Amino acid sequence: MQAKVEKKEATEPGKKEEEKREEKKEQKKKKVVKINPFQFSPLPSNAKIVETYEIEKPFARVVIAEVEERGRAIYYFVDEVKLDDKEEESYKKLVDILSKELLPPKEQTQDTKIYVLSEVDRIINKYKKFLKMSNKDSLDKIKYYVRRDLIGYGPINVMIQDPNIEDISCDGVNRPLFVWHRKYESISTNLKIIDDEALNDLVVKLAHLAGRHISTAFPIVDAMLPEKHRLAATYGKEVSGAGSTFTIRKFREEPLSIIDLISFGTLNPRLAAYFWLIIENRLTIMVMGGTGAGKTTFLNALTNLLKPGLKIVTVEETAELNIPNENWVQFVSRSSYGLGGSKIGEVTLYDLVRTSLRYRPDYIVVGEIRGEEAFVLFQAMATGHGGLSTIHAEDLDYAVKRLTSPPMNVAPSYIPLMNVAVLVERVILPKVGVEGVTFGRRIRRVWEILKDGTPKEIARWNPRTDEYEINVEESEHLKNASLRSGRKENAYIFEIERRELLLKWLLKNNIRNYRNVANVIFRYYSHLEAMTREGAKVEQKLESQLPEIELDRKEEKKA
Repeated sequence: MQAKVEKKEATEPGKKEEEKREEKKEQKKKKVVKINPFQFSPLPSNAKIVETYEIEKPFARVVIAEVEERGRAIYYFVDEVKLDDKEEESYKKLVDILSKELLPPKEQTQDTKIYVLSEVDRIINKYKKFLKMSNKDSLDKIKYYVRRDLIGYGPINVMIQDPNIEDISCDGVNRPLFVWHRKYESISTNLKIIDDEALNDLVVKLAHLAGRHISTAFPIVDAMLPEKHRLAATYGKEVSGAGSTFTIRKFREEPLSIIDLISFGTLNPRLAAYFWLIIENRLTIMVMGGTGAGKTTFLNALTNLLKPGLKIVTVEETAELNIPNENWVQFVSRSSYGLGGSKIGEVTLYDLVRTSLRYRPDYIVVGEIRGEEAFVLFQAMATGHGGLSTIHAEDLDYAVKRLTSPPMNVAPSYIPLMNVAVLVERVILPKVGVEGVTFGRRIRRVWEILKDGTPKEIARWNPRTDEYEINVEESEHLKNASLRSGRKENAYIFEIERRELLLKWLLKNNIRNYRNVANVIFRYYSHLEAMTREGAKVEQKLESQLPEIELDRKEEKKA
């Protein structure tokens, strides 16, 4: 009897040990289950949908909604198809096989994205039974996520593809991403990155796509992504307590033309005709405004008006300008690759502006002046080179103060070389009878800087009527240009009116693609100019010459 009791006592600890082992197994299983670090919050059931549009049908769309719980604020919801458990498992297997079997393309000229997608199809066919992808709908969904994560931008891919987004911003871990929407301005998205490591990995991926390195040793990067989007990022908690951060300023693949800006109301045809004549006479234009005002966009649109055959040199920190002229040299600055504050290999804007003078350019276009390159640019303008540039300043007075102070150090006597100053702003538009606030970009004021340095206002935007008050008849620079060419001082007014008609004709016929606009302007210089001198209407002559003008109508439809 006693032996049996002892045996029973002996088995009870054994059972307890087994139970403990089972508990540990269960705990391990729970640990293995990973929470997705990229959290997309669902659309609330009581949210008021403002707008919905497809990004990649039927896999991804965007929902703009008003959320009542958060003060009726507008939110940006990314709505993608979801993978079930089996599809998720197949997706992970496919990615794992790709990581082992994917080889570099044999031909260096081959498009990387097309090559990766062809390899995905090959591997799916090879391991069809193992991957368990017999269902076509499931296969299409898995392929979408492979495209999104392997050759796209992962969780932010929809925002990158959305043509309405100008800016994507991540302020740190466990904080919602924000976007700058063309219609709704700065709005919060439904995406949060809740894991430090996942956010670090995403920032590293973005830096590598831009061909740059980022780490704890080099925690800041400013670079350009393959699509020419501008990336600014920080890594870890080295410089930001909230973890890694990034901002992507999106670049339009198809730059806005001067006709696009006229249709948006940024300026009107008469003001555009004035700028056209200013550029033709190799006078200089300085575009000023705050961040996101549209300075670079307007600067790029002005290049549509450059006379064919002129030699253009552009100097930028990141390549954002896209000029239709064939005789164009594009310079981009380069940061150093030395350690410990060394500037080995650095090529600054100052170096590039100085180098550009040896190319004998008709026009030097500097994306933005912010340092000692301003001094060289003004020296170049003093020797007869035309100049176009932008500067961060909220008004003409502040622009002059920045130019004449370190590090620019432009002598006050050189300020009149800035012949025309243009102030671009993002403004609230007057819309009578329309609910809500509508924003837009407008050329607020235009000045001519006279020889004694005093500004003379040529144009002003009226915020009450959303119209322009233009007084080109008072242009001192164009009067002097007419006299230099042996004509009457007011001869330029007829030229402005003629070019205004041409720009109105382009707008009326919806010719907006920047290359098509440039082609019509080139045609104007070749022989339409002579024909319009005879007194015929510009519209009639252009209609008769339209078949001869090379227009890419496919691109026009896309635009």
